[in-house]
Amino acid sequence: MSSKIALRAVTAAAGLVLCACAVGPNFVSPTASALKVPGAYQTATSTTTVDLAEWWARFDDPVLTDLVTTALAGNNDIDAARARLRVARASLRGARGALLPTLGATTGASRSDVLRGPGGEQSGYQAGLDAAWEADVFGGLRRSVEASRATAAGAQAGLADVRRAIAAELALDYIDLRATQNRLAITRANLQSQDETLQIVGWRAQAGLVGALDLEQARGLRAQTAAAVPQLETTLATDANRIAVLIGEAPGAVTAKLAPMRPIPLAPDGVEAGLPADLLDRRPDVLAAKASLAAETAKIGVARAQLYPDLRLSGSMTTSALSFASLGSSVLGNLAANITAPIFQGGQIRARIAGQTASADAALAAYRQTVLTALEDVENALISLDRSKARETQLAEAQDAAQNAALYAQNRYRAGLIDFQALLETQRTLLNSQDARTVARAARTSAAVQLYKALGGGWSIPTAARANSSTTRP
Repeated sequence: MSSKIALRAVTAAAGLVLCACAVGPNFVSPTASALKVPGAYQTATSTTTVDLAEWWARFDDPVLTDLVTTALAGNNDIDAARARLRVARASLRGARGALLPTLGATTGASRSDVLRGPGGEQSGYQAGLDAAWEADVFGGLRRSVEASRATAAGAQAGLADVRRAIAAELALDYIDLRATQNRLAITRANLQSQDETLQIVGWRAQAGLVGALDLEQARGLRAQTAAAVPQLETTLATDANRIAVLIGEAPGAVTAKLAPMRPIPLAPDGVEAGLPADLLDRRPDVLAAKASLAAETAKIGVARAQLYPDLRLSGSMTTSALSFASLGSSVLGNLAANITAPIFQGGQIRARIAGQTASADAALAAYRQTVLTALEDVENALISLDRSKARETQLAEAQDAAQNAALYAQNRYRAGLIDFQALLETQRTLLNSQDARTVARAARTSAAVQLYKALGGGWSIPTAARANSSTTRP
């Protein structure tokens, strides 16, 4: 009779599980308007959406492309993010496993000596199976799976975000290194020119054509220019060491590779920023924040399910015999259904629900803030790229004028038509204009890198963007 009752309980429980809905709110992604995403960026740009997975190839610098590719394969921060993703996926498998029955087996053998009577000794064998299943009537386990799935999606987005950051950081360091190389070359070229000027002034001073003041001013300018060389060399070595660490190597590993001077990579024109709403599916930090919100929402259901009864079904089969071959000839079965329900918990369950609801509210606020920050990053990068291009154009003209002025001043000084102070000023202006233009070109290229980073470039969109689009059923 008891087995029939248990069987009915199993059938009823199965029916309840099939028709029951999980308690707690279903995750609904906030709309773009609710997140205050505008229809277009303030700075005019193309609304075309393009693949930014390998944006660094657009700079047409094979050394940069090779370094970024190496970093994405060997960077230790990326390896750590991959490990965190594996942990999250393992937790998801564990949460899914909780929905399935558990099954265990036992077996044993015994021997006893008979002290009186015939036989002398007697052997016995036992075997059994135990099974248990928690019927997820109110969906607490399913909500746990939803939370784990969202956490795994967040870990995958986190991996993409690390890739995005590493690619941009390496590119920025590489640009700084090339800019420093070019500034160092400019400084050394000007130093050579100033050495020649110092020699001319020295000859004119010996001939009594100029006073000691001109000679000391020439020496002072030459010394100031020479003092910039050690600082630039330090920056150059620091950038090379940082690049080596980013690709997962020891400092100095790529110094020889980077030693040949190359021009600063030219930022591509017409970067397609797309629409602001594209950031919701393209920025990995935005996707990670959305996944966190989905996980926290699902955990409300986990907490709320504790208010309702739990139904647990268990069963066992055992058999025993005096010989191993006879096992299974006589089987004893047992099936039971247990229901446990909270009656008085001192408000602990509702306190946990309230706390988890507050955590979901915090995750929503964090998601909104992440979206706004992403929009800010793109707007700032767009205006920075636009203004840096205008600045470089003007500085190129200033450099051309300074070169002409320096040439005219040097010729006129040799002819004795101007004093040394005029020549000194033109040489100082030339050095400053050359250095400023180099810095401006580096700033323009860096602004393009920052824009690609702000747009979420540096990873492939497919899986992570869609994995967290819905978390309704395990």
